[in-house]
Amino acid sequence: MRKILLLIVGIIAAFILIFNLGPLILLAISAWLGYLIFKQFMKTDSTSAKIAWVMLGLIVIVLGLSNSYSIIGIGAGIILYIVIKQWNKEDDYKYEHKDKDPFVHFEDQWADLNK
Repeated sequence: MRKILLLIVGIIAAFILIFNLGPLILLAISAWLGYLIFKQFMKTDSTSAKIAWVMLGLIVIVLGLSNSYSIIGIGAGIILYIVIKQWNKEDDYKYEHKDKDPFVHFEDQWADLNK
């Protein structure tokens, strides 16, 4: 049942990530351009050039923030990563209790605690 639920969540997250791939690419390009503009801003000595770089940087930031769907894509990517990570995770139940007696595997558990 757990694997079926993980499969369904993984498929939905993959579709959302694929549909939001365009805004994610535009966000990455905007971040890269913002980085380049910041580097040029730091190199410039004249005040008028610094003002121009700030204006250009604000335009790039506004264009980058207009890709609000990219945040949904990032969230879907994180969910897909968690699903893939949880897919092969084994259960933490080391001891199977087939009997009703809770003290059947007491010695094994006590030995594990004392390690």
